[in-house]
Order: sequence, then C-alpha cells, then structure tokens
Amino acid sequence: MKKSVAVLGLGRYGTSLAKSLYDMGADVLVADINEDKIEEMKDHCTVAVCADLENEEEIKALDIKNMDTVVCAMGRNLAASIMIVAVAKELGVPLVVAKSSSERMSSILRKVGADKIIIPEDFGGNQSARILLSDNFMDYFQVDDNLSMIEIKPRENWIGKSLIELELRKKYKLNVVAVRNGGSNWAFIDPNRKLTEETTLLVIIETSELHRISK
Repeated sequence: MKKSVAVLGLGRYGTSLAKSLYDMGADVLVADINEDKIEEMKDHCTVAVCADLENEEEIKALDIKNMDTVVCAMGRNLAASIMIVAVAKELGVPLVVAKSSSERMSSILRKVGADKIIIPEDFGGNQSARILLSDNFMDYFQVDDNLSMIEIKPRENWIGKSLIELELRKKYKLNVVAVRNGGSNWAFIDPNRKLTEETTLLVIIETSELHRISK
C-alpha cells in the first residue's frame, strides 16, 4: 500500500524530498505560498497546492489529517513550523517530521509535538525519503560518503533467527554494532540469540545497500 506524505514548504530541501518520495512511489502532496514553485512541482507530485503555511485555516484546508506523514520543511520560518506541527498533531497525523536550522528551533518543535527532527546538513532529500517510506528504519546517520549507521527493526523474515543463521554481513554488507530489546540499554549482541519483534539493531551498512533492507 502506498504511503501518503505531505511536504509543506518547497525550499531546496523540501523540493528534493518531495521529488524523491514521488519517484519512490509515494502519494505526495506539496504546498507552498510561492505559485512558481507550485507550478514547477506539478509533474513531480500527486497534488500541488498554493497555500499560506502560517495560516491555520489554510493548513487545515490541505486535508492533511488523512496523511501517513507530514513533513514541515520550513526550517527558516519558526512561526510557520510551529503552526504546521501543532495543526498536524491536533489533526492526529501519525508521524510529524520537522526540518530545523538550530538546536533552539529543534527544542521548540519537539515541545509543540514534532515526532522527528531533521537537520538538512545530516539528511539529504533522498536519504530522508528512504527513511520516511521504510517501515523498519528508525533512525539514520551518514557516517561518510560510503557508510551509513541506522537503527532498524528486524524484517519479518528475520524474526526467530540468530545473526549466525541470517548471515547479514554476507547477504547485505552490514555489521551489527549493538542491540536492544524493548526499553533496555544498547548492548553487544550474542550472535546465537534469536531476534524478536522487540529487538532493535544498530548496524553499519554500505549506503548503496540501504534499499535492500528497507521495506
């Protein structure tokens, strides 16, 4: 089933993210106050709407309550970001993601309800799209041009098997760095221990292989 994502704000990051999401098969709604940007995006999204994203009623008129994810990409506009996050959470959007340009802004957006903060220097549009569309990626860090570190829930066919049985390094070019179960602390994993639905893995993987473990 396609995921639906609203990208609100079409700066460089928002535009890149929306195009990547659409190319990956998501239903994408974009909105911005700039009519030229909306016109440019019409072939790269499902719906493009010109709207004042500082106006509560115009945000609500976008019908974002039916979206799986809302991304506020207004990193340099704190007032609009607060309004978007607050309205999205009020409407019951399952995942509200906000772009931030500073630690102070990140703190404020978390307080008004943002589920996840993205700093564009750490996350490009393509990487962000991959995370948002994955059911098992929980967090993502770019180590360098070739390697990524991710928190990941086990794929369904990994449950009940050990690392030795799964041969993840051989099949996916990844190394499991640590593991935790439920709310426990990170710890080194026993390679003979069976993975469960409560398991979270911290792995290092070649960035080019990320698509093979996302779902």
